[in-house]
Amino acid sequence: MLDATLKTQLKAYLEKVVHPLELVASLDDSAKAREMKELLLEIAELSDKITLVERNEAGVRAPSFSINRVGTDIAVRFAAIPMGHEFTSLVLALLQVGGHTIKFDEAVIEQIRNLDGDYEFETFMSLTCHNCPDVVQALNAMSVINPRIKVTTIDGGLFAKEVEERQILAVPMMFLNGQHFGQGRTNVEEILAKLDTNAGVRQAAELSKKDVFDVLVVGGGPAGAAAAIYAARKGIRTGVLAERFGGQVLDTLAIENFISVKETEGPKFAVALEQHVKEYDVDIMNTQRASKLVQVGKVTEVHTASGAVLKAKSVILATGARWREINVPGEKEYRNHGVAYCPHCDGPLFKGKRVSVIGGGNSGVEAAIDLAGLVKHVTLIEFGAELRADAVLQRKLRSLANVTVITSAQTTEIHGDGKIVNGLSYTDRNTNVSHKVELEGVFVQIGLVPNTEWLKGTVALSRHGEIDVDARGQTSLPGVFAAGDVTTVPYKQIIIATGEGAKAALSAFDHLIRSDDEEVVEESADKQAMTA
Repeated sequence: MLDATLKTQLKAYLEKVVHPLELVASLDDSAKAREMKELLLEIAELSDKITLVERNEAGVRAPSFSINRVGTDIAVRFAAIPMGHEFTSLVLALLQVGGHTIKFDEAVIEQIRNLDGDYEFETFMSLTCHNCPDVVQALNAMSVINPRIKVTTIDGGLFAKEVEERQILAVPMMFLNGQHFGQGRTNVEEILAKLDTNAGVRQAAELSKKDVFDVLVVGGGPAGAAAAIYAARKGIRTGVLAERFGGQVLDTLAIENFISVKETEGPKFAVALEQHVKEYDVDIMNTQRASKLVQVGKVTEVHTASGAVLKAKSVILATGARWREINVPGEKEYRNHGVAYCPHCDGPLFKGKRVSVIGGGNSGVEAAIDLAGLVKHVTLIEFGAELRADAVLQRKLRSLANVTVITSAQTTEIHGDGKIVNGLSYTDRNTNVSHKVELEGVFVQIGLVPNTEWLKGTVALSRHGEIDVDARGQTSLPGVFAAGDVTTVPYKQIIIATGEGAKAALSAFDHLIRSDDEEVVEESADKQAMTA
């Protein structure tokens, strides 16, 4: 299971285990159970603090295993062979159950400890899902901190019958005490906000007490992170308000065009962004969604959905964009029940089935190519007369025997049986004839829409809803700047967003200086002198 290099690395990590651990395996006679046992034996051999026990328990999935801290009720369970993207989750679980420090903010740890109730989480994931580890790792850590929180991570591919019975067609998918709790990439703060319903009110009150920021960045993606770093380096009071730090990068698999970084994955890149920002004196306010922008004299207020009001002398809007929807009947009704937006995450759940990809740009064609290796058949539907993807991708697509390409087609409806998707209708734009395709999944890949609904009526927007900016990142409001995918700047690329974020921060600082704000200038000069 583990090669020599991986064993050496894991052995070094396991030296950090403080408390004795038991790996309790519930096994059947399947090939996967034998594979799981092999993995557990290899782990146990790497540390004298770890022992393997086989014990089939009533009501426990097989094959599965739990990691138990001996003599306590601290444990996490995997109904999975956690390799691939989930290998890190396995290593962290071993370390954390074994007593290694959990790197959450102390306030978050205290909030988890104080949760009153018994919580049993089941998380369905796939080993190819790059969004799933965040959820798995957050819940595992919560379980270690508060043993009244029980967690089981389930590989949908390993328990396909259960996936079908529970109609799970998107991962990660969370259930709490048997009821649907949520799906998609979710961090510990977001989970806590749903469990501790009074937390939002308390947090809003605390946020509203904060002093006026010199620069307040709204958005935690590449543009927002770059803006925060450049502002903080000027020695001025800087804050970041983000719904989820990392933004859309968290939903990106491969990044191969960020200069100086040969290749990486979106979630890793997002972690690096946040770590870099935290190197500076930046107040990061995560899991907060901006809902309104108001100017009061020289101060700009940013209101949040939770009820907080933050004030700043300058604001940088970097709220990014999200997947564009096709807005046809059936799309919302069957989201996560056959309608999906992440082929890397959800593709394995459609193994052997018929699916459609809507969109003929690079993202759509790449999705069709990836899915073709998993599913029975892919029908790619493009509104235009020709595909818009790069020529090399089109050649690869057309070489695949189980792919059908339909151009000049307008998707008109997604059909289902009330529970899951079973078809799609489109109209041939040349003949105006309607056609129906029988299938089990629809992957929407038609580009992005800017997150600016909350700004309508405040800053000038383009006809596409993007924030109008000049060459300096200035919006139509004095002291309010914008950067990244949310703006009219062409070419929505990570490297461009970071550059635009840096530019917006420099422009914001220039605005503060020219606003005759002596306090800002003096404070900046003092801090820069101290760090020189």
